[in-house]
Amino acid sequence: MSPDLVAVKTYLLDLQERICAALANEDGSAPFREDLWTRPEGGGGRTRILAEGAIFEKAGVAFSHVHGHQLPPSATAHRPELAGRPWEALGVSLVIHPRNPHVPTSHANVRFFIAHDNNAAPIWWFGGGFDLTPYYGNVADSVHWHQTARDAVAPFGSSLPARFKKTCDDYFFLKHRAEPRGVGGLFYDDFNELGFDQSFALTRAVGDAFIPAYLPIVARRKATPTTEAERQWQLYRRGRYVEFNLVWDRGTHFGLQSGGRTESILMSLPPLVRWDYAHTPAPGSAEARLHEIFLQPRDWANLSAAEIAALESPLSK
Repeated sequence: MSPDLVAVKTYLLDLQERICAALANEDGSAPFREDLWTRPEGGGGRTRILAEGAIFEKAGVAFSHVHGHQLPPSATAHRPELAGRPWEALGVSLVIHPRNPHVPTSHANVRFFIAHDNNAAPIWWFGGGFDLTPYYGNVADSVHWHQTARDAVAPFGSSLPARFKKTCDDYFFLKHRAEPRGVGGLFYDDFNELGFDQSFALTRAVGDAFIPAYLPIVARRKATPTTEAERQWQLYRRGRYVEFNLVWDRGTHFGLQSGGRTESILMSLPPLVRWDYAHTPAPGSAEARLHEIFLQPRDWANLSAAEIAALESPLSK
């Protein structure tokens, strides 16, 4: 079946609406500001930002539909056959930076890409996923997050949950620090192996799973008492988020190299952040346990009760 761009765009616009409504309802104090923008080279988008909310210090949910005549180097480096082809890219991308350090930062995106050729069938694929970046790890939250991710994609193939989890672990990794950005989730790109209808259905399942994956964690952690020291740790760890997005993220590179709207591309960055030279958490602290327990590859979705108990025991001391 030929790709249906109208159906993809309709779904993505509705997904942005539903996610913004759910986040605004959870926050309860701040509306989303909307910016409609156009791209001189072709296309545009709708960026929505919630700032200085009661729960979310910053939440950005952006829709874009852009097109052009020639792809930037970031897109053709591993797909040289796309060079010189006209293209279109549609997607919804979001990043949420909560106020309370015990609520994790989260990221999600779903997207569709197509490169046209007058003499051959178009080349197209879907991509997307979601990942979680805690500042203070919680076993129950990590299990819930990964089980929701697993259950979203398992109906489309029994091998996909483990495959997409590994891709997420590999991708959201700061090579210059040799550490993961967070506890992962799921991630896929260049995906068309199920044909258009089922690949689109899988992508809808991923997009629709984000709110059920994230908001229960927010609800459980948003009222956790916190200290100034924990706030400073949150700001320090946000630095890792900035480093990944600016140094390694292909979406950031594609947006900037293709002449996208800079404010929308960089909406993922947190409002406040700090860097401390050679900072090392105190041994035995909750901050140290983030590294020791949570910033390690782990099959969170399929842990046994005994494994969960063993991971939780240091946190109860």
